Amino acid sequence: MGVFVFLPLVLPLTALPIARLAERHLHPRRAARLLTAVAVILASCSTLCLGLLVVVGTAQLPGNPLPDGWSDPEVREAVPHDQFFGKAAILALLMVATACVCVVVRHRRFHALAHRTLDSGPDRSEVAVLRDLSPYAYALPGAPGRIVVSTGMLACLDPAEREALLAHERAHLADRHHRLLLAVRLAGCANPLLRPLMSAVTYSTERWADEEAARVTGDRRTAARAVGKAALVSRRASAPPLPAFAAGPVPRRVAALLGPVPPDRRWPPALTPTGVAAYVAAAGTALSALSALDAAIALFLVLEAATPL
Repeated sequence: MGVFVFLPLVLPLTALPIARLAERHLHPRRAARLLTAVAVILASCSTLCLGLLVVVGTAQLPGNPLPDGWSDPEVREAVPHDQFFGKAAILALLMVATACVCVVVRHRRFHALAHRTLDSGPDRSEVAVLRDLSPYAYALPGAPGRIVVSTGMLACLDPAEREALLAHERAHLADRHHRLLLAVRLAGCANPLLRPLMSAVTYSTERWADEEAARVTGDRRTAARAVGKAALVSRRASAPPLPAFAAGPVPRRVAALLGPVPPDRRWPPALTPTGVAAYVAAAGTALSALSALDAAIALFLVLEAATPL
């Protein structure tokens, strides 16, 4: 295994430059998908290598159910760093698993409660208008997905801005932004070095929905005005853990909507900071996958040789 088992634990650092640059220089749809894919792959490789270290550490514990040959001195010599890192990985993996389970449970619990509340009312339409003076609006995924908006939010917007709001939330549902957000949130739980990608993907999904709202309404200034108004009136309102209309760095979102439509390139130009950062992230992701595969094969061969027939 050697150093290869540790590389995927630190290689998420290679994704930090693209997390900052993608949200500014890539089309938000491309940025959200790219950053989510990078986060999921890096988190998977990191968790796999943590699991390999757990196998090594568990073999050294008394009374473990693993074959006795796995704790022989010859095996410990072939698998370095088993004494400290192997046992520390057990605690680390337990913390990762606990954090991921908590995120999924909260996600499912909120969705179930929200759908149960909406289904109990007489209105079963796509847009659920709640009589609440607190201004908020968010997309609630499900089968079918619903748009939840308060009367307090609708009262602050004119008809054109309401159209932009609904188009924004429909984009969240149609493009399943909640899946990207959940995936990158779990990746951040698996490896804390990936947490900067969470805010970048959150911003990119909001910008993606902003662009869809501007396209549907045909007026970027109206969409920008709706985002700005919603942010001002909902500043004190508590936001749900879902794509919300007034989420993210609002001044940057408004400024982007007041500018031209961002270019929809599949990959940024190579001779630009964003292009270099994208290639660095791609190289780090590929190296992480190869390192995890190498460590898994090495550990498998060592333990297979040590397993009595």
